[in-house]
Amino acid sequence: MSTTPSPQRHDWAIHIGGTVAICVIVGLLNYLIRGGQFAMSMLYSFSIGVQISACIALLLQGVEWLLQRWHGAPTAPRKVWVGWVWMMPCVLLGSVMGFTGGQWLADTLSGNRSTLPWDLTDRRFALSLAFTLLVSLLSSMFFFAVYKLNAARLQQAQAERQAAEAQLTLLQSQLEPHMLFNTLAHLRVLIKLRPDEAQQMLDRLIDYLRATLLASRSTEHTLAEEFERLSDYLALMQLRMGARLRVRLDLPAALAGLGVPPLLLQPLVENAIQHGLEPHVDGGELRVSAALRGRRLTLEVADNGAGLATQAPVAGTGTGFGLTQVRERLAQRYGDAARFELTPQAGGGSLARIELPA
Repeated sequence: MSTTPSPQRHDWAIHIGGTVAICVIVGLLNYLIRGGQFAMSMLYSFSIGVQISACIALLLQGVEWLLQRWHGAPTAPRKVWVGWVWMMPCVLLGSVMGFTGGQWLADTLSGNRSTLPWDLTDRRFALSLAFTLLVSLLSSMFFFAVYKLNAARLQQAQAERQAAEAQLTLLQSQLEPHMLFNTLAHLRVLIKLRPDEAQQMLDRLIDYLRATLLASRSTEHTLAEEFERLSDYLALMQLRMGARLRVRLDLPAALAGLGVPPLLLQPLVENAIQHGLEPHVDGGELRVSAALRGRRLTLEVADNGAGLATQAPVAGTGTGFGLTQVRERLAQRYGDAARFELTPQAGGGSLARIELPA
């Protein structure tokens, strides 16, 4: 439902932003020390600074590529510290190349003719070269530190995602036996009382398990698949309850492709049947719907059965294993961005509502 910038794009954003900041600082220092026109100081600072940064970055990329070739590793950039033995030549050569090219570009744009470092006296040449190398070296070390910190953050985020996915898988693996045991318990009763219906229910159960066993191990599937699995499960329940259970599934075609955690609605459906419709003498209707309200996806499971034990709203609480799993899975996946409510309906029955960021 959301997109995350790639590490490479984030690194380039840091590099560009840092280069701009350094060029502004150097341009201000040059203006304050030497005077002259402020715009001209910025022109030369950006022209030289950007080219030095680009030259050093390209040289380091080339060194990384060569080192990987020599060690037989993949040729993708690694964003690692190549060591002072390689770093210093890259900084020195990149600074000279960038300074020369940047000064030429600024002269071309401004119409001026600057004195090159090797045209100056020895002392001024040394000072100019030392200042350029110092800024280049400090900038390179700054970028390396930022890249290293960013890499650590990305590794931590990846570890947290993997831990959350493992937790979701654990919760889901606990939920599936819960549904299976409930169904088998009903099947055990039917075998003695109505063997023919038990056979039909067993056939339905086999089809349901065959269709969902592998797919349910994923951490996300579409709303269309979620409703298909609900339809299979409700077909099992209709065999048991007969005409006492009436079902209405409402999924707009525009929402069918939205992703949700697997088996998110099934415990709500089980809860509505077990605590709302089964205790009701005449049964009732179960309605499962999905709607998009603004930037929020709303999923509802409503019944007109016996209703909750208390008429006071129990938003976010719920009772039973299945509802606890729903709350835990929502908290693991969406944090505070998701909302779950279980409330009584005015005309009887209960309404379970989930709101997710779309």
